[in-house]
Amino acid sequence: MKLLVTGGAGFIGSEFVRAALGDRLPGLSGAAVTVVDRLTYSGNRANLAPVAGDSRFRFVHGDICDAGTLADAVPGHDAIVHFAAETHVDRSLVGAERFVRTNVLGTQALLDAAQRHGVGRFLHVSTDEVYGSIVEGSWVETAPIAPTMPYAATKAAADLLALAHHRVHGLDVVVTRCTNNYGPYQFPEKMIPLFVTNLLDGRRVPLYGDGRNVRDWLHVFDHCRALALVLRSGRAGEVYHVGGGTELTNVELTERLLAACGAGWDSVDNVPDRRAHDLRYSLDITKIRTELGYEPSVGIVAGLAETVAWYRDNRAWWEPLKPAADAGAGPRTGQLVAR
Repeated sequence: MKLLVTGGAGFIGSEFVRAALGDRLPGLSGAAVTVVDRLTYSGNRANLAPVAGDSRFRFVHGDICDAGTLADAVPGHDAIVHFAAETHVDRSLVGAERFVRTNVLGTQALLDAAQRHGVGRFLHVSTDEVYGSIVEGSWVETAPIAPTMPYAATKAAADLLALAHHRVHGLDVVVTRCTNNYGPYQFPEKMIPLFVTNLLDGRRVPLYGDGRNVRDWLHVFDHCRALALVLRSGRAGEVYHVGGGTELTNVELTERLLAACGAGWDSVDNVPDRRAHDLRYSLDITKIRTELGYEPSVGIVAGLAETVAWYRDNRAWWEPLKPAADAGAGPRTGQLVAR
């Protein structure tokens, strides 16, 4: 199988590429992978260093909004796995234009190219944030979408475009929506790597509001396993939820990260809450479990321990990224702690 992976130098995309070329994903043994990535601030060629010499790997430095890039990259592939997106909510609150460009217009350009060049399957990777907040229970795949943030709104628009291409043009589209991912190689503006790298440097960490916001945490490798199952066996025109099975408030997650890094609550600053901050996300994963046999395999205790250890052992990867991460984190930056 020949796969085109957009955004494959980012956090989740690069995990998928490394796992696919390492023959660790179900049904993808022997797959060849072409990555298309614009290498914006969070796209990093170093994320692909472990597979750079693999004969089945090709890298294209390009923009999915660029017709020439797509004309070169798309033909000859059996499937597209579409990760490329602007993803950081805080950045979308102060400037949504590039989110619209990449997440909406880029997805449309890619869908058109897939249709034009006869790509067999288009897997669009989306997020639970398209549903907005839910007080209790869990969203099912048929629930109406009601995004709150500009980022989520652009992802919702991309979801609808992808599904419309299936209905109107017969393109073999499947959409996945996942919960919060964590693991190695995550750009350190997101909560877990921001907190861990700050704490490892003796810096303070910022906790939004009262910390009662709830998220379900999904290890990035489990996410990629689920994507492989959907890619090979998901039904065309369908949406599949991917979750990790561990809901934590931000206070509970902070407690775990402080303990893992040997720090206490004196390292935490309560900062003003994010505007229109969704209280809780939760996805029902019955569909992917019953149809495709997916179950999360990485527990939160082992997963967080492995993640913290990776950041502790890979300073050379994240230290150069901290200035850009801090610049994009809004109030979620930390100052040096006097110890």
